[in-house]
Amino acid sequence: MSLRTDTQTRLGTVRQYPGDLAVVSLLAIFTYLVVTSLGEGSAFRLLATLPLVLFLPGYALVATLFPARERVAQETTATAIDVETYPRGIDLAERLGLAFALSLAVVPVVALVLAVTEWGLATDPIAATLAVVTVFLAQLGAIRRLRVPESKRFSVAPLAALSRSQREDTTAGTLSSIILGVAIVAAVGALLVGLIAPLSAGGFTQLALYSEGDGGELVAGELEDEVEPGESVPATIEIENQEGEDVTYTVVVQQQVLENGAVMDRAALETRTVSVADDEAVVEEFNVAPAAEPGETVRIAVLLYEEEPSGVPTAEDAVADTNFWVTVTEPDAEVEE
Repeated sequence: MSLRTDTQTRLGTVRQYPGDLAVVSLLAIFTYLVVTSLGEGSAFRLLATLPLVLFLPGYALVATLFPARERVAQETTATAIDVETYPRGIDLAERLGLAFALSLAVVPVVALVLAVTEWGLATDPIAATLAVVTVFLAQLGAIRRLRVPESKRFSVAPLAALSRSQREDTTAGTLSSIILGVAIVAAVGALLVGLIAPLSAGGFTQLALYSEGDGGELVAGELEDEVEPGESVPATIEIENQEGEDVTYTVVVQQQVLENGAVMDRAALETRTVSVADDEAVVEEFNVAPAAEPGETVRIAVLLYEEEPSGVPTAEDAVADTNFWVTVTEPDAEVEE
């Protein structure tokens, strides 16, 4: 008899297990499996990540904090002696709003913790940690909810909530719940658009300037700043194309003479066209020979255009630009005998 009673008790507990928290736990596990099994750049992987980042951890945390349903008007107006003591509850709309907000609070905390561990901020450990946190909080929330009397326990029953709201004069509460629900949908929709829709501004082009180190590697910011008359400065540029299509660029190497920060004179030293495939980078080598007088310091500008420049090339018209300074040294004076 004791075995049958114990079995019945356990079966009853299983039947009473909150269905919404079971769904949340299963979704967290499913999302983790999807994220870790699909490759980078998969649209389905991104869609599967959204609930794990935006909703599931927060909902499980809300369930832990508020295991009871909202109190009706009769309960809130009753005396303290008549009201049975149990945790304060909130309605479904408030739960959804808090779930969204708390998820946005949980994710940065997880990221900060992972940042100081050996796993780092890779996608797989973040997804695994969020799934574990969600499942743990869901089980804790289920335990807390089952300890609340069944009549006071929160359960996902939209039809029952609707009929209860119709019986009670709660126009203001219903209106606030509707407004909160609309705000949640709008916020989630805005995030979906921002994460999934392409940016209207399109892609970008990146230009970098390097010199060649002693071992043949490219080094940034170490170009020669002095040359003798007639000599050239070896320079290497890298053009990275992230425009979403193949682009043929025009590179203009220009000598500029400045006075009080304003360009007073320009001279084109070299013009070159470079074709770069989408999502690729091309390295081009230049030998820049300044056409300056001995003792003069000039600025060498590298201007990049997606088409041939119209008129005098300037940095304002270029899609990207970089520069360096160089001084043409005075020749050594010959010693007369």
